[in-house]
Amino acid sequence: MSRSDGRPPSGPGQGPRPGPGQGDTPWQRADGPAAPAPVPDPGSLWVTGGVLLAGVLMLCQGVVAALEGIAALADGDVYGDVGEYLYRISLTGWGWIHLVLGIAVAVTGAALLRGARWARVAGILFASLSLFAHFLFLPYAPLWSVIVIALDIFIIWALAAYRDPDPVPVGVRR
Repeated sequence: MSRSDGRPPSGPGQGPRPGPGQGDTPWQRADGPAAPAPVPDPGSLWVTGGVLLAGVLMLCQGVVAALEGIAALADGDVYGDVGEYLYRISLTGWGWIHLVLGIAVAVTGAALLRGARWARVAGILFASLSLFAHFLFLPYAPLWSVIVIALDIFIIWALAAYRDPDPVPVGVRR
């Protein structure tokens, strides 16, 4: 059956109905084909503020991680014995890992706040390493490790979403 206007019947079980914003076929938009996903605006407050927050978080998190390392190296009762664990490393080993990684994260966070261009890539690298280190450190400090992992994910996102509004061409020095 067809209707008097030439369109196929539309009712329950009679096929798709074009809705608002659609063309003649239900999968085609009236304004043309679907566009690619939007790119983050480098001037957006979410992106620029995210980079600023990422720098502050890296600076603070790096200092705290260095203190974590010192506490583990001091061989006190800060961290208990976790027993059998597949990725078990001695507390001395964890102390050195957290101390060195914490200093690297703090220095990169400070450089990011000063506007160093290399700090974005280094920040993504060190935040990734911090994420993996705290995943492996979960049995020693579970709540703190989960918090640091969440912060590292935000830092990686903020640094990856930012686009420099004034990129320097390759081979050109400032």
